[in-house]
Order: sequence, then C-alpha cells, then structure tokens
Amino acid sequence: MLNLIWPIMIILSIFYSIISGNIESINSSIFNSTEKTVELTLTLFGTICLWNGIVEIASDTKLMIFLNKMISPLINFLFPESKNDDKIKNDISMNIIANMLGIGNAATPLGLKAMKKMQEKNKDKNRLTDDMATFIILNTASIQIIPTTVIAIRMSLGSSNPTKIIFAVWFSTICAAVVGITVTKICIKLKL
Repeated sequence: MLNLIWPIMIILSIFYSIISGNIESINSSIFNSTEKTVELTLTLFGTICLWNGIVEIASDTKLMIFLNKMISPLINFLFPESKNDDKIKNDISMNIIANMLGIGNAATPLGLKAMKKMQEKNKDKNRLTDDMATFIILNTASIQIIPTTVIAIRMSLGSSNPTKIIFAVWFSTICAAVVGITVTKICIKLKL
C-alpha cells in the first residue's frame, strides 16, 4: 500500500509546486535533503555499529546469562510453546534486550533468528504459531528503556535536548506492548 501512496504524494507535490511556481524550492529541498540524509546515515551507522558490538560482546558474558534468567519467567509466560527450547528463548530474550536498549537494528537479526527457529518447529508451515504471533506483536511494540536510535536522530538534527522524549517513549512503548499482548492472548484464547 505504501508503494502506491508515496509515489502519488510525490507526484502531487511536484505537480502542485509547478502550478504554484515553487519549482526552485523543490530543487533546493532535494539537494538539502540528500545532504542531511548522508549525515543522518553516517550518524546512525556509527550508533548501530557501537550497539551491535556491545550486544555481540554481551552475548558471550555472564551479564546476558543473568539478564536471560531475569526475563525467563516473562518469556515462559508469553511463549508457552517455546518454554522448553533454550535456543529460541535465548534469541527471544536477546531481541527483547536489544529492543529495550533502543537498538532496533541489532534486534532485527536476533528477531529473524528466533522466528526462523520457531518456524522450524512449526507443524503447519503456512500458518503462524501462537508464539510467533505473540513475538511479532512484542517485537513491534518494542519496549524501550534507552531509545538510542531516536536520540541519535534528534542529536544529528540539532535538538537542544535530545533525551527529552524518554518518558514519552517509555509510556508509549509499554502501553503498546501491554495492549498488543493482551489482544493477542485474547485472540489466541478465542482461536481467532
């Protein structure tokens, strides 16, 4: 759907700028936005490399074992089909921890790895298991304690207080996770 909406919006914008006589502003905005895009990409690339490195190092430490044990009861409750598979539980917990640190780019490969392992155990390959559906919702809600990617974006755009959004991020991601998991569990119970 977005593949259709964005081209239409771009075409309408260009058409409107030609009619209103603002074609010069399109040219200048194209060059300004490409420059800002390169700067933002480099800033985010550095942040992503840093946090991916930290997650990779932490995955082999006692810290991850401790964090996995801490959230193990939550994972057992949310993912009852996978509670006896330590590899899946480890990938899920690593994904949750990466999301909590606000590094969605590090969480994505971990989430894909967990989904692949859950799909291998799935008897009906054309349908999501209950655990897979729950994982998608939890991963999409992405509870964040430290929204590092958003803070990096705000810093690169010159925000005077890039960390000001932390409480709003906590509230919105926790609410999204609670509502999403609750609705998912209700749908699973009702076999919807």
